[in-house]
Formats: sequence, structure tokens, C-alpha cells
Amino acid sequence: MTVDVLVVEDNPADLEFTLRGLHALGYVTEIDVARDGEEALDYLLRRGDHQHRKSSPRLVLLDLKLPRIDGLEVVRTVRREPHLAIVPIVVLSSSKEPKDVQDCLAAGANGYVVKPVDYQSLREALAHVAEYWLRLNRLPGD
Repeated sequence: MTVDVLVVEDNPADLEFTLRGLHALGYVTEIDVARDGEEALDYLLRRGDHQHRKSSPRLVLLDLKLPRIDGLEVVRTVRREPHLAIVPIVVLSSSKEPKDVQDCLAAGANGYVVKPVDYQSLREALAHVAEYWLRLNRLPGD
């Protein structure tokens, strides 16, 4: 089965809120988690423990400030891989810095969403992101 969303998040509270928000939508059924940039790259590039995965996620929700390899480098690395060129990557970060937004979009992120601080607002933001990328946007094979 194709994974709907790969959530890349190192903060346990943010991860819990994100997972709850995605599950509350009712149509996001398969979610995988990576807790740092290196694990995200292993997952997406099918290395190590992830070498037997057959498909890419339909959407990557990527935190920017990650341990080991930051989110910006994850975007840059993923966009160099032809088989991942069409995988939507939305950066979900607490940073409002214009440079962070510019750098992520220039590197190939499809979107940048500032993480709301309360659960209800995060849930609404996730609903908008998921509605577009998982229900309206078409990928080959849809």
C-alpha cells in the first residue's frame, strides 16, 4: 500500500499533534514517521532499513530544524533524485524567517507552512495542506 504521508518531525509534542490532526481528517490512512533528516533521507532514498520499500509517499511534511541533517538539506538532496522529483514536500516549520521560506522554496519545496502554536489551528492548516496535496493534486497513476 502507498503511504499517504511521511511526517519528518523531531519534537515529540509537535509530532503527536501532527499525527492526531492527520488522523482526524478521516482519509489519511497510511502515515510513516522519520525523526531526523538522516532517517528521512534513508526512507525516501530507500536505504538501510527502508531498502525494500516499493513506493514513495504521496506527501512529505518536513520540519526545517532537524537533528543530524536539517530540512533544507533534505529538500536539496531529494530534489536531485529523478524518482523523487514529483513527490510533494511541504515544509511545516515554526520559523517565520523570510530567508528560511526563500531557501526552502528555492531548493524545491512545494510549500512552506508556519506551524500554528495551538492544536486546533494546526489541525485546520493540516486539513488545507492534505486536501490539496492528497485529494485535489494529481500524481502519475492517479
